[in-house]
Amino acid sequence: MPLDEDKYPAETGRRRFVKGVVGSAALSSVGAGGLAAVDATTDAAGEGGGTTQFVAVENTDGPAPRGMPIIPLEIDGGQLKGIWPEYDEDAGVAITRDFGGSGVDYSSAWFQYCGMQSVEGIYPQADQDNTFRNSSGTFSWQSEYESGAPLTVDMFSDYEDWGNGIGRSGVGKPASATWRSDGDVSTIPIQLIRSVEVERMANGEGKYSELPGTVQDFVSAATADGFIAWLNKCTHFCCVPGFKAYSGSANFGAADRIYCQCHQSVYNPFSPVQSTFVALPRPPQTE
Repeated sequence: MPLDEDKYPAETGRRRFVKGVVGSAALSSVGAGGLAAVDATTDAAGEGGGTTQFVAVENTDGPAPRGMPIIPLEIDGGQLKGIWPEYDEDAGVAITRDFGGSGVDYSSAWFQYCGMQSVEGIYPQADQDNTFRNSSGTFSWQSEYESGAPLTVDMFSDYEDWGNGIGRSGVGKPASATWRSDGDVSTIPIQLIRSVEVERMANGEGKYSELPGTVQDFVSAATADGFIAWLNKCTHFCCVPGFKAYSGSANFGAADRIYCQCHQSVYNPFSPVQSTFVALPRPPQTE
């Protein structure tokens, strides 16, 4: 498994967090009768935890218990930026109700797993830059640009035929990036792609006309010009997967999918789903 400095919030919290990871995966399947107990046990240990509905890129294979949360994005002056919801003091999280008229409540709690709940940029009131910034090392084309530079639409101009020898060309052009991670703070790793398939999803064309209405409406509001983004933390054990990043992905039918080489979990960025999980509580914020 590759080293991952964000896997644990702090050395002193290692044991407690491992228990939280296992508990979160197990509790994600708790029935409605046990939800009150789940809320009581998670909220007591911190802030903003509990049962949360979210929209994700679907987990289709491997041990991961659920998909990875989609990050709504926008294009501002050619730069790609994630959208952060507004802080709601009563709810204790940042949340946009009925995001884009989709019927989906987009919340900062979507990202409270795998240690992300203790990262500065995930705190609801955090004053952080929402620009997606270049993180070179995964895809060779990104080395042409300075690390930390804003990702821009023109960098993806060849998305309709881009390929790197893994799977089919033209499926989508990916990039690794950081989000809400400026300054001396922990990194929030994200990944995004630009793809004709995302354009079709947003428009509800072809097979995508069969998506549930709320999911299709959310995707339409959360994507732009064929771009889709997600928090790049595998929900199995917090590794960092990749879309067309690992040649071995073809052995698991994942050459054109998001593949986690640690334990062979597979995600489909062209299959958005609405799901439920137990968001881990944030540690109380101190001044």
